[in-house]
Amino acid sequence: MRKISFYLGCMWVLAAAVSSTYGQGIPGKEKDATWYIKQAPFDMNVIADPVIPARVLNLKDFGGVGDGKVLNTGAFAKAIAACTAAGGGRVIVPAGVWLTGPIELKSNIDLHLEQGALVQFSGDHSQYPIRQTGKNKFDVTPPLWGRDVQNVAITGKGVFDGNGQTWRPLKKEKVSAAQWNDVVSAGGVLSANGKIWWPSAEAMNGDAYLTALKGKAVLSAEDYLPARDFLRPKMVVISGGKNVLIDGPTFRNSPMFIINPGQIENLIIRNSTVHNDHWAQNGDAIDISACRNVLIYNNMVNAGDDGICMKSSGSTADNDGLSNVVIAQCTVLAGHGGFVIGSNTDAGMKNIFVNNCLFDGTDIGIRVKSNSGRGGLVRDVFVSDILMRNIIKDAVQFDTWYEDVPAGKVAKGKSMLADGSGKIPEFTGFTIKNVVCEGAQRAMFFRGLKDTPVHDITFENVSIIAKDGVQGEAVKNIVFKNVNIKVANQPVIDPSIDPEIKR
Repeated sequence: MRKISFYLGCMWVLAAAVSSTYGQGIPGKEKDATWYIKQAPFDMNVIADPVIPARVLNLKDFGGVGDGKVLNTGAFAKAIAACTAAGGGRVIVPAGVWLTGPIELKSNIDLHLEQGALVQFSGDHSQYPIRQTGKNKFDVTPPLWGRDVQNVAITGKGVFDGNGQTWRPLKKEKVSAAQWNDVVSAGGVLSANGKIWWPSAEAMNGDAYLTALKGKAVLSAEDYLPARDFLRPKMVVISGGKNVLIDGPTFRNSPMFIINPGQIENLIIRNSTVHNDHWAQNGDAIDISACRNVLIYNNMVNAGDDGICMKSSGSTADNDGLSNVVIAQCTVLAGHGGFVIGSNTDAGMKNIFVNNCLFDGTDIGIRVKSNSGRGGLVRDVFVSDILMRNIIKDAVQFDTWYEDVPAGKVAKGKSMLADGSGKIPEFTGFTIKNVVCEGAQRAMFFRGLKDTPVHDITFENVSIIAKDGVQGEAVKNIVFKNVNIKVANQPVIDPSIDPEIKR
């Protein structure tokens, strides 16, 4: 193993060079999205904006009242229906506070929030019907949603607020004593151990209620109504279709995930702020599921869970459920991970390029996770020119034993399918280069499965300052090229995995 003095000697030169490139925040501001797509180390065409007719309609002309008191669900539906009937166009939401229930997007529509417009989704949960999504499968209608749509946009400088605090449980450990007391004193119920606040008894008891429903052969929406508060919706859900653009708005305070498009071909998310407070349970910011040809560019993200996350469930593609993704010039602040893969990787992923991003204050910088039962083949992932600061846990983590632990549950400490059967995660063909981490608890952590190790991962020009070094198990052929790690606690690399690291 190289001496620590060598690691120190190279680190500060690389860190200084990268920090200079990054300046005060997001790097490469002079580079447009097309430049990043052309730099991707795989073939990917430039994604065109959806073509929306030039027609313009105003929400006020369909009975909309932006006073924060009048419910505008009907006005949104009428405006979008009229625009659709006319062949499509832009529905303007002018400045004001627009209280509403769910908004359904339609093809050939641009929902445009002008500066000063706040779309406030109602905290009255009866406004969100239970809907059927499959055989004996139901969910709560999302606040902003569309299904099998084409040429759809959500644009402007306004704000969407999901009223998430009326849906989400809150863990006492995540907030200050003053915040906890404020929430508890306002109502809701506490778990038996007093560590989790729930907005209602229905939310707290929903898991047990749904478990009891499993014995019923035929289910209906009415069967699920008592669990509505527990089945809190994701905020922006677009399922199926092509040519979708999100450009400019702020999305905040969701009941669960904020933006969750699935099975979209040609998707652009740019110039937007996506914000959940760090204590927001399951408050992922951007979760992309089984999409193809995706650009995520110049966004500011803060999350209660994962920041920018790739998933592939729901696709019928063979090891290709999510592909051709470019993520560039984004900042992730609080969150369980900056750039994240998984945990649902069962349909596979390939061709992901992450470039010129800043992760500042996230739990983990680069986070790749799955487990047997929900895993698949993930390969051809390229992460470069990343600056990390104030990373709370690992700068880099690959974990095939991940467990999702909802509020009120306890981790079991083992893979979902301990015998290794089922959908097996395989992480391979990653290239991570030109990365500086200016502080973390641990530099890197790898945990593969015994028969399917994390393998063929290349790190090049990587500089990390951390308390602990490189740890893990079940890895194979990890390549270090000019990897420089400064640690407070020896060893730099755990001897058990050192033989699998090629220098």
